[in-house]
Amino acid sequence: MDRRIEKSKQAIMDAFTKLMLEKDFEKITINEIAELANVNRGTIYSHYVDIFDLLNQCIENHLNKLFENCQPRGNDNNISGKDSLCKTFKYLEQNAFFYSKMLMSKSITAFRNRLHALMVKSIEEQIDMSGINKDVNKEIMVQYFASATIGVVEWWITNSMPYSAEFMAEQLLSLMERYQNVRST
Repeated sequence: MDRRIEKSKQAIMDAFTKLMLEKDFEKITINEIAELANVNRGTIYSHYVDIFDLLNQCIENHLNKLFENCQPRGNDNNISGKDSLCKTFKYLEQNAFFYSKMLMSKSITAFRNRLHALMVKSIEEQIDMSGINKDVNKEIMVQYFASATIGVVEWWITNSMPYSAEFMAEQLLSLMERYQNVRST
């Protein structure tokens, strides 16, 4: 992609994100985004259909970065569940303003839905349905863990992250392991 196009798109995305941290999505205008990004309205419309398309691409961009940051890289396939969770919480901590706004905004259900879909995909790839899990419906189990995890993340972020990323990763992993112990008794 042309560097100028990439630079314009990044400026638009940054301006949009900055405005979302300052005000509700419904109150943001294309003119405000253009002014803050130092581009004209036409430039925005050349990259995005409308403000909803910009929102969707912004969400997609942030969730892709979250997913990329929290997955093993290259030869790092032996990353533990705790390490993966810890990386996830640290990334969320570093980008707390954006994720807080997205999770607390009642009008932006698209974010929560995409986060849930991403979580479901990740859990489906990692969940072991043998042993004590063989009698549990995989779809229900995946939905349970995805919803519970998102609920914990949402609580942590909206309550100003009262515990460290490491502590949250340990606690969430402990809860998942506890489920395994409860199921085996």
